[in-house]
Amino acid sequence: MADASALWDLLQQTAEPSAAEALKSAVASAPDRALNRVNPLVFAAAAGLDEEAVIGAFVRAARIGLFDMAWNVLCPGCGGVLETAGALKSINRHEYFCSFCVSANEPTLDQLVEVTFTVNPRIRRVAAHEPDSLSLAEYMRQVFWGSGADLPEDIESAVGRVTLDQMELGPGERASMSLTLPKGVFIAFDPVTHATMFLDASGDETQERRTLSLIFAESHAHSGTVALAPGPVRIAFENKAGRRTLPGLWVHGDELNALSEARLPFLTATRLLSNQTFRDLYRDGTFDPEQRFKITSLTILFTDLRGSTALYDRVGDLAAFDLVRSHFGELIAAVATEGGAVVKTIGDAVMATFPTADRALRAAMRMRDAMRRINAGRGGEDLALNIGLHEGPCLAVMLDDRQDYFGQTVNIAARVQDLADPTAVLATKPVMDSAEVERLLGEQGYRTTSRLLNLRGVSEAFQIYEIRERAAA
Repeated sequence: MADASALWDLLQQTAEPSAAEALKSAVASAPDRALNRVNPLVFAAAAGLDEEAVIGAFVRAARIGLFDMAWNVLCPGCGGVLETAGALKSINRHEYFCSFCVSANEPTLDQLVEVTFTVNPRIRRVAAHEPDSLSLAEYMRQVFWGSGADLPEDIESAVGRVTLDQMELGPGERASMSLTLPKGVFIAFDPVTHATMFLDASGDETQERRTLSLIFAESHAHSGTVALAPGPVRIAFENKAGRRTLPGLWVHGDELNALSEARLPFLTATRLLSNQTFRDLYRDGTFDPEQRFKITSLTILFTDLRGSTALYDRVGDLAAFDLVRSHFGELIAAVATEGGAVVKTIGDAVMATFPTADRALRAAMRMRDAMRRINAGRGGEDLALNIGLHEGPCLAVMLDDRQDYFGQTVNIAARVQDLADPTAVLATKPVMDSAEVERLLGEQGYRTTSRLLNLRGVSEAFQIYEIRERAAA
């Protein structure tokens, strides 16, 4: 396809070349299911590529139409996709109900919203573009479970071991399954509509045939739990859903739990929102101004140039402007290299976010190195950078047509930077409690000291750590 060739050329020019080539190769030769709801972290590991490069390549590929990006709300219990949307703004409910686990879940961006990529049908059609053609096992793998589900290769056998019976119903069809129910807990379940009814078979076995019924119409409907004795049972299903359904009787037990609970790392919405490539390409329209998404943990970095007013007075407006512009370029590069994103600049200050604390600390040290290089090139100490880090919960919001973050965590990070000086990076205890940060401190030989300090506008005192690089031998 000529148009596709031009798009691949564009991706090769804008994304990291090895990552772009890996995507192109996958589209050319990978099996269908490998191109549906692609997990970029798993893709990167399999290809031996850097995660950030692969994420950036998928984001660019989605922007130019090679792949379609989806935001999926996950159930933390079974790993099922409760809703999928082409944009974060379409995820607009406070709770999403999982009938399989009988639980309501708030869509926190760093835990329960994943981002996946499916090849665009104009580039290559795959089976998942027509989900009604998939078998039950493949539907579970490619549609029901999210990209973080660690599923066995032989999914047909795995699903077969945890189902007593299953069938396929077209729109408007009725059918029933008759079987002898052993002791145990079973779930009459359709993964298309997420409709469920639980059967608790206990006590003495009976020879009396019982009849139960389940209608598939309203999505995610849970019909409660029916207690009955083991023995003959007939379950009647009626499909009013307007599309094919796949009702079956699932065995609730250790094997189903093991199948549902095995997890792989996946690309969270928080990580993508903190990705510089995504922020550059999707500057607005990510979600609506009225939406407020919770993030349970985000690392926030603030910087500010010390004495910038005096700098303008000392070297003149033109030289100072060039220095400040160089400083911004280096800070943005340091943030992007460590998988973070610049949220905004405020005067000479920068606010950036990172999915993990160690990435933020690495970026901070890159920034310090960059300032030293610029100063060495000028033969002076014109650029002095204050840096503060804090980690905690916050809200993702839209402010002034820009995706931003709000909450006490943001306030504390800014106050920590207020206390900083160019001799050390300041960080709070939540940052230092990270196992990855502890490992980084040990590997790089950073020296730390701590003090209990009061932050302006914050009632409680905070343990603040000064992080300094190892002194030269």
